[in-house]
Amino acid sequence: MDALDRVKKRYATSQALMDQIRYAAESLSLQFDRWNEQHVSGPSLYFLIVAEMSFDGYTDPLGANKWPTNRCKIVTESLETFTEVARDVAITRDGAIMVTADGTIQEQMVRVRNPPRDEVPGIDELNPADWMGTKHLSALETSLREDVIWAITLSEEDGRVTTFLDGTYRDYPRDEIGGRWRPD
Repeated sequence: MDALDRVKKRYATSQALMDQIRYAAESLSLQFDRWNEQHVSGPSLYFLIVAEMSFDGYTDPLGANKWPTNRCKIVTESLETFTEVARDVAITRDGAIMVTADGTIQEQMVRVRNPPRDEVPGIDELNPADWMGTKHLSALETSLREDVIWAITLSEEDGRVTTFLDGTYRDYPRDEIGGRWRPD
């Protein structure tokens, strides 16, 4: 298999999978109406779409924080069910949610370790935005890892949704989510 074939295989379904996770995060952001209240945190999500099942080399289990796989095991089975479960998780749990490239959600939520500077090429060239907090910086750095395809975050601070790919990011501030299709 040559390099082009490996890239095609790696990203074959990942765009659709990332889009579905992003749309669910955007829905949660739009449904929460207390963003401007002082001392109120909104829903928060951190997803990693990974090419391999083995990610324990850079993650640690985050205690009792688990994705309820008995309610939703596969992202693409039902957008409605996935969004409903993501809403519950976004309000009651913390940590990164690992999703394999086939859309299977791993039960154990994790803490993602920072990549060592000498292990992940390009980490010193990253250009994070001023608004990025711990979760976003982790997603940006982790997106450089070879087996991480996408990272997606929903900020508890302001409802922004951000996608990360190979050390780059695309930011969707809450007031721009949905673009021309955004409901008023």
